[in-house]
Amino acid sequence: MTMDATRYDDGSISYPGHPRGPGGAEPVETIDLSEYTAEIVTWTTSTATPPGVREPNHLAVLEFDVEGEPVRAIGQLTTGNVETGDEVRPVHIDELREPGAGIREPESQAWDGYRFKPA
Repeated sequence: MTMDATRYDDGSISYPGHPRGPGGAEPVETIDLSEYTAEIVTWTTSTATPPGVREPNHLAVLEFDVEGEPVRAIGQLTTGNVETGDEVRPVHIDELREPGAGIREPESQAWDGYRFKPA
């Protein structure tokens, strides 16, 4: 599985990608952010999580440096033992939440994706 960001014809990169970039720029390629490390810009721990989401849930705003272009993302951390400025790496997780928790159909709650662990 990839963590695709989009590069636009003006050189900017966004995650997640959009049909148009800043100022209406056209997408020209995707970049797999899972091949990069990121720096923690800020982070927090949520102890009041939605049904099926682990508690406590450590979340961070992260910044990737992709060939000199900053790309920000929000994601779960694998641990709360981090500091602002720490380097982290994306790790694919098959189940980001328990699909059977809550009142919705379990199939609609089956999410895979990335958490970030200290590099």
